[in-house]
Order: sequence, then structure tokens, then C-alpha cells
Amino acid sequence: MPAVVLVGAQWGDEGKGKATDLLGGDVDYVVRYQGGNNAGHTVVIGDQKYALHLLPTGVLSPDVIPVIGNGVVIDPGVLLSEMDGLRERGISCDRLLISANAHLIMPHHKALDKVTERYLGKARIGTTGRGIGPAYADKVARMGVRVQDLLDPGILKQKIEVALTEKNQVLTKVYNRRGIDVERTLDEYLGYAERLKPHIADTSLVLCRALDEGKTVLLEGGQGTLLDIDHGTYPFVTSSSPTAGGACAGSGIPPTRLTRIIGIIKAYTTRVGSGPFPTELLDEQGDWLRATGHEYGTTTGRNRRCGWFDAVIARYAVRINGLTDLFLTKLDVLSGLERIPVCVAYDVDGVRHEELPMTQTEFHHAKPIYEELPGWQEDITGAKTFEDLPPNAQAYVRALEEMCGAPISAIGVGPGRDQTLTLRPLL
Repeated sequence: MPAVVLVGAQWGDEGKGKATDLLGGDVDYVVRYQGGNNAGHTVVIGDQKYALHLLPTGVLSPDVIPVIGNGVVIDPGVLLSEMDGLRERGISCDRLLISANAHLIMPHHKALDKVTERYLGKARIGTTGRGIGPAYADKVARMGVRVQDLLDPGILKQKIEVALTEKNQVLTKVYNRRGIDVERTLDEYLGYAERLKPHIADTSLVLCRALDEGKTVLLEGGQGTLLDIDHGTYPFVTSSSPTAGGACAGSGIPPTRLTRIIGIIKAYTTRVGSGPFPTELLDEQGDWLRATGHEYGTTTGRNRRCGWFDAVIARYAVRINGLTDLFLTKLDVLSGLERIPVCVAYDVDGVRHEELPMTQTEFHHAKPIYEELPGWQEDITGAKTFEDLPPNAQAYVRALEEMCGAPISAIGVGPGRDQTLTLRPLL
């Protein structure tokens, strides 16, 4: 049975939560496979709005088992707070499974993240300061603390002592900050262990057995393709792999089990944080897109940078992920425009590029080459089928489909769970 991946096809914030929630009633497991609480999904159900940061969106569906995979870095205090918040709203987290191999964000990770960003000044990456990058760095350096370590106080203390022997030297002698106490950290994390222990599991084994039994598994990433540590706009990227390849590494499901890879893509483009953004609008049009689309970060609340649709990065996302389908979100935001520019290529120092430039320097110099498509004035938030859309809205969708090189199988025409047009089944 299918293992389906949902990936962001731009710089994140494309509406992956809406897509996951839409499919949640038809799947058995929803897996978050990378990132940390530096990302977020917003889901609107009726008049209720849910902002999720670490928990998979499937937690909102009572018949789905939500899973936090091994590729995620977890701040246990944030996770428990999020779980408590949902319980207060009547949503159970009892079925949540957490990979024993996932890494933990520790106090020194958060301290170092904040101080290094301040130290970099104008060269800062634009991180959220939540310790995600330092946690992944320690994972790669083989100095990380894993969820399974919460089950062995001796190992947990030993790993904290080893980490803080180095990290406190950096904090105190390089950045003139206060060191972090071993015993206090140990007590804090042993407290988390008591509450998290019932949820810790060998999630790779659970998921592979579920697929063997004919169950459907949906894998969701945070961020987006252009923020991938390898394939994004480095160094202005996240510290993990939100692309489809990362879904296997971050969940323990082999690539041969994947049957569908769905790219979530916004009808225009946004990004949060620093880094190049060829179609960014620094004028009243950008302000209009931000206000109309409510473009503020789910996790940070920061204003999102806004621009027109970029078909170059869309084609890149289709290629890098092997996208079988596109889910186009926020088409309704563009209603009321006379003409809608779409970036079809870049001008890089007088040379036309229809694919993403190879080097960081070229991408920083890229200027968008636009084609304008006719807009529409009608309110489309009540549309129930593709045919209900105004002709120009239909033409816009078909034009994007042609430019991207993958079929658009679903369209979001509003924030609600029921405001989605399904052109082709996604499962």
C-alpha cells in the first residue's frame, strides 16, 4: 500500500498543513520526517484554527496515528507544551509515536543559536534561534543526545557532561555568556522522560510493518525544497532535508515503498528569513500580497517576504523531488488583479536562464523575466469544482501546470478544510 510524501515546492509556508489535513481522513499514519519547531503548519477546521510546530498534522484526525520520525530534532519542552495545548482543546495525543532515534534540542543548542546569529550581524542566516541548526550540527558531529537516551539516566548524564565540557567553553570564553549547569539540565530532561516514555518507539519498524499490512502512510516535511541543506539556496537554508529524499532517511521507510510525491506550491511565492528571492516585491504590491494572504510565519510571526510565482524554482522542485502531483494553494489571494506576472526565466548578467543557475553568485544576480497573465475579479472562495472557477483563473492554473511540468491535482481556494478543489485523486 502507498507511502505518500508531501513536500514544499518553494521556500516553505506553502500550505502543507492544509494538504496533510485534507488527506488525513484517508490515511493511517502521518509522519513528520525532518526539521524541528522552526517550522509550522496552520490548519483551519470549521471556526477553529490550529498552529502546529512539532506535532504531525495527523494528530487532528482521531483515526490517524501521528509519528515524529528519526529525522526530526525535538525540543521536549515545546513538544509537551504543544501536546498540552491540544488536550485542552479536546484533541488527544495518546496515539503519538516518537522515534527513539530522533535527536533532542538541548539548552546549549538554543543558547549557541541565538548568540552566533547576533555575532554574525549582517551576515546572519536568519534562523529562528530555537537551536535547530546546532542540534543537527551535533548530530553530524556524533555528539548528539537522542530520545532513547531519556530512557537511561546514566547515559543521559554522560552525554550531557561530554557536550557541556565543550559547549560551556565556547559560551563563556568566546561569547562571554554564562555556562549551562549539568545537573540542572539532567533534572529537566529526566522530567521530560517521565511524560514522553509511553510515546517512544522503533518507528521505522512500526511504519514498515504498517505498509506490509496494507496501511497508508503519509510523510510530511517542514520548510520547502529551496531550504534543503543540499539542494536549497545555501547557506540561507535549513539544517535538514525537506525534499523527498529526506523523507526516507528521516522516517526509516525505504525508497521502494514510496508511491506518490506531492509538491505543495503557492499561487505566488513567499519566504521567511535572509537569502536571495528573485521575484520579491518591495513595494505596495508586496504589501498587498502579504496583507491579503495573511503572510506571517506560523512559528515566528515574522512577516513573510512576498513575490510573484516563480516557475524556475517550481520546475527545479519538480525535478529534485520527482513530483508526481502539485497541490496549488492560495489561488483565491490573487482574485481582483487585472494582470498577474509570472516569472518564466531569469536574466543573469544578460544571459537567459530557464533553469536554476548553478552558482550562488549567479542566483544572487538573477533578475526575473516576467510574462503577464490576465487576472479575474470574481470571488472564488465558494468554488466547489474546477469548472466553477472563472475562465481566467482556470487559464492561470493551466499555464502554471505547463510551466512546472507536473499535473496540478488539487487547488486551495480558501483556508478552510472544505475549500479545496480536487482535480485528480491524491491517494
